[in-house]
Amino acid sequence: MTLLLILLAGLGLTFTAWGVLSMWADLGVHMTMHGWIAYALGAVFSILLASGLFFLTFKSARDGFDDIDRPEDLND
Repeated sequence: MTLLLILLAGLGLTFTAWGVLSMWADLGVHMTMHGWIAYALGAVFSILLASGLFFLTFKSARDGFDDIDRPEDLND
């Protein structure tokens, strides 16, 4: 089941990339190799940034930094 979902996601990504590239070709858009490198670096760094922020969010919640300290919650 997992393999099927991975294959379907890859197929969807392939069709999406094909559609975007064909649309750009129809519009007469041409990117140089520097443009493709910048495009790829932007995508990679965006994914890395999002991953880092998600990690920090879950770590903060897991370590209790998001807990509210209220005087009525203390049972000393």
